[in-house]
Amino acid sequence: MNFYMNRSKEDVILIVDSGATKADWCLVRGKEIYHRFKSKGITPVFQSKEEIEHEIRVNIFPLLKEASIKAIYFYGSGCIPENAPIVKDALYASFSIETIEVYSDMIAAAHALCGNQAGIACILGTGSNSCEWDGTRIIKQVSPLGFILGDEGSGASLGKQLISDALKGLLTKGLKEALLQEYQLTPALVVDKVYRQQFPSRFLASLSPFILKHITDPSISRLVHQSFSDFFERNVMQYDFKNYNVNFMGSIAWNYSSILNEVSLQKGIKIGNIIKSPMEGLINYYNS
Repeated sequence: MNFYMNRSKEDVILIVDSGATKADWCLVRGKEIYHRFKSKGITPVFQSKEEIEHEIRVNIFPLLKEASIKAIYFYGSGCIPENAPIVKDALYASFSIETIEVYSDMIAAAHALCGNQAGIACILGTGSNSCEWDGTRIIKQVSPLGFILGDEGSGASLGKQLISDALKGLLTKGLKEALLQEYQLTPALVVDKVYRQQFPSRFLASLSPFILKHITDPSISRLVHQSFSDFFERNVMQYDFKNYNVNFMGSIAWNYSSILNEVSLQKGIKIGNIIKSPMEGLINYYNS
């Protein structure tokens, strides 16, 4: 990593965007990216401080130990104020620097999508979330509640509906068998993955490629439209959506943008930006 050589400690910052499934680590100076890599997701919702600390020490720090980092800005799923100290302490255990700030993925969306301007920011990825942003802080937020009670429009929610419809015989003939064969699943294994194994939301979200591949099938298209409709009605329409564009971040929003736009038009909602990842927006935010 020759780009680290002869750099002062005031040169580089580390920006991290971590979802439940994967994390994006980006070492930057100004708007110049020096090093960028992916890792497994880090979240205090499903991992203890010790597990996060181990992941950082073993798989992350060795890739960055030669860097002279002046600050770390970590944005993560589940990093609400109550949980943020868990991740911050885990980072401090490996990185001996003064400035380490930990924010939720919702703040990442607001910073990347809206910056210093007021607007509505939404996340549609493994999970879903949303907020109304006044340019400096969140002024209203509908609780996402997770994939069991909420997370409408998310990959986990779509996967849950897909597998439920498949096992209840509600998909077009042949799709159930195709789904089970493609993912090497049985009904018993599905129950085990959802109710007994760790990270059920990751498993459910991993079924999204099957949905995308069969999106023209009426039974698949219907469940996606309904999930997005639920997201708008149960979340977005509780904000001042008539006066602000609604902006989206995340793989589900990006990959299903055409349907997202269709449903938004039906409900009189104007969509602004749709981005897959917040990283470019976050780099701009710290250089604005």
